[in-house]
Amino acid sequence: MDNQLQIYNTLSRTKEIFSPLHPPRVGLYVCGPTVYGDPHLGHARPAITFDILFRYLTHLGYKVRYVRNITDVGHLENDADAGEDKIAKKARLEQLEPMEVVQYYLNRYHKAMDALNVLPPSIEPHASGHIIEQIGLVKEILDKGYAYESQGSVYFDVPKYNQDYKYGVLSGRNIEEMLSTTRELDGQEEKHNSVDFALWKKASPEHIMHWPSPWSEGFPGWHLECTAMSKKYLGEVFDIHGGGMDLIFPHHECEIAQSVASTGHEGVRYWMHNNMITINGQKMGKSLGNFITLEEFFTGNHPVLTQAYAPMTIRFFILQAHYRSTVDFSNEALQASEKGLARLMEAYKNIEKLKSIPIQETNDSSNDNDNHIKNIETGCYEAMNDDLNTPIVISYLFEATRIINSALAGEKILSEKQITDLKNLFETFLFDLMGIKDELKDGNASYESFAKAIDMLLDIRLQAKQNKDWATSDKIRNELTTLGFEIKDTKDGFEWKLTK
Repeated sequence: MDNQLQIYNTLSRTKEIFSPLHPPRVGLYVCGPTVYGDPHLGHARPAITFDILFRYLTHLGYKVRYVRNITDVGHLENDADAGEDKIAKKARLEQLEPMEVVQYYLNRYHKAMDALNVLPPSIEPHASGHIIEQIGLVKEILDKGYAYESQGSVYFDVPKYNQDYKYGVLSGRNIEEMLSTTRELDGQEEKHNSVDFALWKKASPEHIMHWPSPWSEGFPGWHLECTAMSKKYLGEVFDIHGGGMDLIFPHHECEIAQSVASTGHEGVRYWMHNNMITINGQKMGKSLGNFITLEEFFTGNHPVLTQAYAPMTIRFFILQAHYRSTVDFSNEALQASEKGLARLMEAYKNIEKLKSIPIQETNDSSNDNDNHIKNIETGCYEAMNDDLNTPIVISYLFEATRIINSALAGEKILSEKQITDLKNLFETFLFDLMGIKDELKDGNASYESFAKAIDMLLDIRLQAKQNKDWATSDKIRNELTTLGFEIKDTKDGFEWKLTK
């Protein structure tokens, strides 16, 4: 583990060298989805961001326990403890059991993640499956004096906590300003202070998701689940907690307060947050109604989309921006990503076509190539170690593509070792770490037979051309083009690729 990975810690607002608490083990917790609707592009970004982190930590030799939760209870329509539970509301509207809603959308979330080649986490705990742990955590916070019971609900006492610790360390918010500017919410008279947040909510008679507790028949607050489940699976102190920037406040700020109030110390050593996906400069999300689901991207079935986009195009589009930068959606940007990815995939396939020569001691050109390829590999590692800078890695892969294309055009001569190094470069960084896959090949067990059939058709076309049977030659080419194949005649025969 000689590589010195640096990650940006939201808590310190600086890049820090990553040093795990119990090497070679790493504890990673990431906030997963609230499953009450189809996953959209905004869900894809954190999933892909922390998939890259998971892959890279594993590549460096760490044994990673990756926990990504599923919120299936307690997330109300308003983050300030008001409104209806999002899943319960969906269940009521569709006349389903809440867990039917959860399972249906969870299945669709998993299907979308599989399509995006996001690796499954080590553990995927559900909030509803950890009610006992959450009740236990509420008791601990009450015992420490940082919470109070009110009309069957339990609230975290933010001002009291702030006297002993500091509320707002992650977001930089000032509690005095919050108290002076936060309006009183309807139905929240049971709170002592407007900034207090729910640890346990008494269920109203019409609320269909509730459990018995020492305080009331009710349900846990939204923030409680992550503190309880991360503690259960990763311990009181663990390495990395991740999520979207929109969760910094109030969700992650409240998590810190709960952890410190119950144990006396912070539970997370590195906080990592990905930035947002925007559409026309505005955050894409369910609450704003401007989201495009991943299935709509994959099928092209949305009025804003000019075409369908393959899952790997979506993944590559997201990785072309640093995870802490915003990504603004547009058809033009996605089409550029599609072309860029196709260029890299074609370069990888062209590696097999390169002819090698024995390395000569006096061959300065060969030594230059060695140095160039080695510098590209070093640059890729330096970029990954610099807070997962995937755009820089991609730029280096395009540099490697230029070497491959130059060799293919006869402008460079590469040795067998150099060809192997280029192949390893693509396999390590494009496939293993960036998680890109050949969708046609990986998604089709019969790909080899399919490819041989196309080669056979094009061999027949080549023979027809040699026999000056232009009608047959043109018919084969035109039919394949209509089906979405791009045919290119070369001095050695032909090349083809599927573009649809």
